[in-house]
Amino acid sequence: MDLFSGIAYNYKGLKLGVKTPSLLFLGLVRFVVVVAITIASAGLVLSYYHEILGLIWGRPESSWVVWLWHLVSWLVALLLVGLSSVVSFLVSQLLFSVIIMDAMSRITEQRVTGQEKEAQRMPWLKHFFYLLKQEIPRAVIPVLIALILMVLGWLTPLAPVITIISSLAAAIFLSWDNTDLIPARRIEPFGSRFKFLLKNLSFHLGFGLWFLIPGLNIIFLSFAPVGATLYYIERIDGETPQL
Repeated sequence: MDLFSGIAYNYKGLKLGVKTPSLLFLGLVRFVVVVAITIASAGLVLSYYHEILGLIWGRPESSWVVWLWHLVSWLVALLLVGLSSVVSFLVSQLLFSVIIMDAMSRITEQRVTGQEKEAQRMPWLKHFFYLLKQEIPRAVIPVLIALILMVLGWLTPLAPVITIISSLAAAIFLSWDNTDLIPARRIEPFGSRFKFLLKNLSFHLGFGLWFLIPGLNIIFLSFAPVGATLYYIERIDGETPQL
């Protein structure tokens, strides 16, 4: 089944990434970049926390209401940290991870097949902006869907079910962020790449289940480009790996 195949390929990519020095280095760099930007963003937001809370609701004088104010203040803090994490992820993806992920995919393809298939060669700067343009819809669309599901969870009594659905959707889109590296590099149209995702939802769900396990998710996310590239080479291109 494609679901179990997705689970296996992500694990397979992690093993290859850890054993290959260049992939291990890039995976660790990606991990450090994402964590550093997230911490910096959360720290910046929380430094203005009291000013933001004051604009929303000043501390009441009545002791009968102040408990509600404390509850709202905690919710505002959690919301600000959550939003800063989302923004940090988008910034790190668009400005840093897109280059690191593409480099990891290229190294994997060269190591496995001995060559790299690419539609055309581009100057470095042009290539960077091309990858950036490809990454914007690939990063923004999942976040928008997650936010829509989150709002539905708030406004309907189906919050537990929607929470599960949103988690699975996030896993699928995070998987696609990696399996889309090769077709994006080969300049395939975005529409055809999105159809590829819809056609292989079961695989992407299995590949992304690792991302839902606290602790392990950070490790598997850091090396996911390796397993996704292996999958594309073996299952889509139909090439036999030369590991």
